[in-house]
Amino acid sequence: MKYRIKRGKDALIIVDVQVDFCPGGALPVPGGDEIIPKLNEYIRKFHAAGALIVATRDWHPPNHISFRDYGGIWPPHCVQGTEGAKFHPGLRLPDNVIIVSKAMDPLREAYSGFEGTDLEKELRKAGVRRVFIGGLATEYCVKNTVLDALKYGFETFLLEDAVRGIDVKPGDVEEAIKEMVKRGAKKLTLQELE
Repeated sequence: MKYRIKRGKDALIIVDVQVDFCPGGALPVPGGDEIIPKLNEYIRKFHAAGALIVATRDWHPPNHISFRDYGGIWPPHCVQGTEGAKFHPGLRLPDNVIIVSKAMDPLREAYSGFEGTDLEKELRKAGVRRVFIGGLATEYCVKNTVLDALKYGFETFLLEDAVRGIDVKPGDVEEAIKEMVKRGAKKLTLQELE
């Protein structure tokens, strides 16, 4: 089945494609940078259609609860204003991209792009009905963003060719994809988009 991008109804949500989550970063997703050419093609198509493009980012304070020194499980990453928190330089975000910063409260973890942000409000204001989600990492921030999008009633597509996961425990990524689909997300690749 082919899907046509609809201006005013569709949004592309790119999750956390930041320097720290790519090879060489503080918390690299294996092959995280390999999805950038695909994401750029999605960006090109959505931009050409006049559809909304959103990029989420971890924007942690230096004392964030997710960091090991503060009781979390991760090394410090995506600290506000650092090189590692920047979007990957290969990602071609348009000038009118909506940037959503998340996980800024030092005492709260926030994997989802919706948690503690205005993302839902922005999408509703724009009349968005369908969201197309790709980025990093599949079983953490992508999964939680997808599940929240479904919870808020958006028709939700997982860009299967534009996500990568960490797979801390082998099989985590596969399980995450199964859960997203079970909850109602549809898998999609670039070839299925007109």
